[in-house]
Amino acid sequence: MRASDLLHPRPEGLYCPPGDFFIDPVRPVARALVTHGHSDHARAGHGTVLATRETLDIMALRYGDGFAGSTQAAVLGETIACGEASVRFHPAGHVLGSAQIAVEHKGLRIVASGDYKRRPDPTCLPFEVVACDVFITEATFGLPVFRHPSDGHEMARLLKSVAQFPERTHLVGAYALGKAQRVIRLLREAGHERPIYIHGAVAKLCDYYRSRNIDLGPLEPATAETGNRADFAGQIVVGPPAAFADRWARRFPDPVACFASGWMRIRQRARQRGVELPLIISDHSDWDELTDTIRDTGAGEVWVTHGREEALVRWCELEGIAARPLHLVGYEDEGD
Repeated sequence: MRASDLLHPRPEGLYCPPGDFFIDPVRPVARALVTHGHSDHARAGHGTVLATRETLDIMALRYGDGFAGSTQAAVLGETIACGEASVRFHPAGHVLGSAQIAVEHKGLRIVASGDYKRRPDPTCLPFEVVACDVFITEATFGLPVFRHPSDGHEMARLLKSVAQFPERTHLVGAYALGKAQRVIRLLREAGHERPIYIHGAVAKLCDYYRSRNIDLGPLEPATAETGNRADFAGQIVVGPPAAFADRWARRFPDPVACFASGWMRIRQRARQRGVELPLIISDHSDWDELTDTIRDTGAGEVWVTHGREEALVRWCELEGIAARPLHLVGYEDEGD
């Protein structure tokens, strides 16, 4: 059978006719398989949602318990029958609960990666290579310019700045799901034992990560009620990037604006956002990780989606791998 008979794009998202389901649909559908909890992939209003236990919990935290008509928790590595097709979920290494979805029918296997990264992350399971005939890869950072430094290097830069400017507050912009918790955990592993102050928008998710036995150390709310401005001198505050552009951020003494994102490799982006200390920390694979993963899967065909599709398609062609862009719409870079 042709790969397009097993999975193909529709306005709602990737559709599997033999299984009659969609993967990460951007519109309400009868049956959705969801790779992870970021809002551009996990949306409310579906009839049935199949995802990992963590992703279902995260969707409930973000949308309320009634986010879908019914839910089913997928166990990693366990085969689940969906109509005439079968599916298996495998760790993607993106955020807590994130998974690749392997779809099989009549001896053909397609793996939809969702969003993924290859480097170790203390807050989620590592990426698992799954051999397949067709690999659907994201390409958020699908250009050779994107080569992420080590997490340890970026944490050392942050802590050096904190030591150099003890009178200032370091405001670290990090997306509420995944990036905020990862930055906090990386700070702990770098030896930062003091309380870390968090914006209210990340508190529920931090509590959930703790409930899954991920130690984030002492956290305190970054509110005016916790003390006066001087109390935040020399402290690290973590919150969603949007919060640092409003009045909330002005309560801190002479803040150092930081942003943890793979986009901080581009200096113009940092300047546009008014970022004083850009931290190149991404929950997506960089160019080398993307190309290594394509090789590792052994896929004879690659479909590229939401990102710098053309460059990765061209790389595949030069490597003798059939490739095409999917041009899916509705996906953004919430977890970059």
